[in-house]
Amino acid sequence: MPHCLPFRARRGIQAARHGLLAVLALLVGCTSARPATAPQGTASPPPLEREFRGVWIASVSNIDWPSQPGLPAAQQQAELLRMLDRAVELRLNAIVLQIRPAADALYASSHEPWSEYLTGEMGQAPDPYYDPLEFAVTEAHRRGLELHAWFNPYRARHPSAQSTISDEHLSRSRSDIVHAYGRHLWMDPGEPDVQEHSLRVILDVVRRYDIDGVHVDDYFYPYPETDTAGQPIPFPDETSWERYRRTGGRLERDDWRRDNVDRFIERLYREIKREKPWVKFGISPFGIWRPGYPPQIRTGFDQYGQIYADARKWLVEGWMDYYTPQLYWPIAQTPQSYPVLLRWWVEQNARGRHIWPGNFTNRVMYGNTPFWPASEVLAQIYVTRGQPGATGNVHFSMRTLMANPDSLVERLATEAYVEPALAPASPWLWGGAPGAPRVRMIAGAAGEARLSLEPRGRTQPTWWVVRVQGEEGWTTQILPGWQREHTLPAREGAVRQVVVSGVDRVGNEGPETAVHSRRD
Repeated sequence: MPHCLPFRARRGIQAARHGLLAVLALLVGCTSARPATAPQGTASPPPLEREFRGVWIASVSNIDWPSQPGLPAAQQQAELLRMLDRAVELRLNAIVLQIRPAADALYASSHEPWSEYLTGEMGQAPDPYYDPLEFAVTEAHRRGLELHAWFNPYRARHPSAQSTISDEHLSRSRSDIVHAYGRHLWMDPGEPDVQEHSLRVILDVVRRYDIDGVHVDDYFYPYPETDTAGQPIPFPDETSWERYRRTGGRLERDDWRRDNVDRFIERLYREIKREKPWVKFGISPFGIWRPGYPPQIRTGFDQYGQIYADARKWLVEGWMDYYTPQLYWPIAQTPQSYPVLLRWWVEQNARGRHIWPGNFTNRVMYGNTPFWPASEVLAQIYVTRGQPGATGNVHFSMRTLMANPDSLVERLATEAYVEPALAPASPWLWGGAPGAPRVRMIAGAAGEARLSLEPRGRTQPTWWVVRVQGEEGWTTQILPGWQREHTLPAREGAVRQVVVSGVDRVGNEGPETAVHSRRD
């Protein structure tokens, strides 16, 4: 079947564009326990696989991390390390870590208080002290993982919050721009000071931390809530709306709200590039732009009309580097079909940005019944690979990958993610490929093959790509660029040659250096 073919062959299957692959993947199973390798006699190494493989780690309500508020710092760190190690085991290559769930911080901030989801008390620092974001970035990069910092731009307090609101919180220091809305507190996107504050918070992180990406999700204007009588609650932005009209604004109210969000997204993208051109900006909007787009999608939530998010416009304008529409529906659900929506989003991608859909992987274990089988998640990965213009997936969320329901972890590792992969390159971003490295292969004390890796050129590698030709063909390993030595696994057997290249942090691969075994 299609997903039993080598990785690149899977990408060429046009039938997936019409949903055929979806049906086949669900009805007929096959496994691919061995990586695709070049034939034994092939002298040239196989091409580097490119696919974004991300996972969200959510802190709000302690969904993923920390598992509960107020844990000792050492236990928090141990939990996060286990998650990073699991990502490596699954051959994922990126972590999307929520660090600002509700105008608070899971890092050292001079602009917002420490999050209660971290310490149990808003405004209280970890004890003993450490900076969770600095720790996460260091440990992710140590393992060759990208770390994307995930922000909620407008939410000020979540219903799950229980601790006393600290004086440093925006709802106390600027109560004029934060409003109660249903069970939430929400910043008013129509207030210029709100936009300035959220930009200041995000850009502060971009400047001070070595993150690989900035990520915002689908919370712009709040999802509509109802009162005790079941009636819709209007969003309380009368003050900012009336000021806009008094100063000559001519947009209708809904268009004005969308314009507020548009201007924030555009400016955020521009300001991130001004600070660090290599930091990627990603958005994960609700998976449906509007019902009726495409025509097969006749029902569903209208983000354009209800949370004032013109997500299609942002993609058409190219105000991001990657787009992760939350396609949280099964393949066979006709009113909201995963492959149909994925194809539509790809068709809107006029600027050639990355399309990495979000998958509701937690449905294998959590959420509304019926739960999904693991095969649904794998089938969605295969559908994504079969859709030209889509080059990866992001899983929500890490707790399911830690729990391993329905053998999901084993199936990902032995079927979908057998080979390692690097994220696709972003040629529109700043970058410069590393030079050809200096590589030496020496025999270790136990007879094993060891590599010495020395960067050359102006750009330091973020990753090494090590391709090894052994008795059974080629295998590929991706190593963090800080490594200077590497011992080849015993399973490689007799090594014929090793080909090494460096890759910069936006995915540009430099020239290769090949070394041959002296026995050859």
